Amino acid sequence: MQYIDDISALEALYGKPGAAATRKVARRMTPLYRTWIMASKLCVLSTVGPEGTDGSPRGDDGPAVLELDPGTLAMPDWRGNNRLDSLRNIVRDPRVSLMFVVPGSNTVVRVNGKARLTADEGLRHRFEQRGKHPATVVVIEIAEIYTQCARALMRAGTWTDGDQSAGLPTVGQILAEVSNGEEGGERYDAEWGARAASTMW
Repeated sequence: MQYIDDISALEALYGKPGAAATRKVARRMTPLYRTWIMASKLCVLSTVGPEGTDGSPRGDDGPAVLELDPGTLAMPDWRGNNRLDSLRNIVRDPRVSLMFVVPGSNTVVRVNGKARLTADEGLRHRFEQRGKHPATVVVIEIAEIYTQCARALMRAGTWTDGDQSAGLPTVGQILAEVSNGEEGGERYDAEWGARAASTMW
């Protein structure tokens, strides 16, 4: 198999982007990008570090991020499994990308920029949920905001084909497989719902 390792060869296969693809980029929040991002309760945070890349879903019961100013977003880091993959990466390499989605819309809004991590008490308290606060907050300096072509979500039928998860393996089954039965299994799955609910925030 021959691989493409030359930018000019790559561009020759695709041609030049249309005007809309380049003109849609903003360097900070605009009124309409603000409306869209503040409607998104779910985004994917992508980071890079010495061990490689990481993509992590981030969700909340309100906006996934808070606007500190038109050039800065803040994202709470609620306690999870304590792997800290994304956070370790940010501490060592500030480059991040975010993809914001809203159920029912095939539009994806993307943000690229640089991030830093803080445990500032005042900022953490701005995200209070049920008397709890995130352990840390990711502060993102926006480099660019733009919409992603909707074709991928349209092809996948993301919001139109209904629940397609029947028959898929559970997390407990996957965990049991990769740990040779030392972790996971039916008990893990049975207890997961209550455990997750108790530590949501």
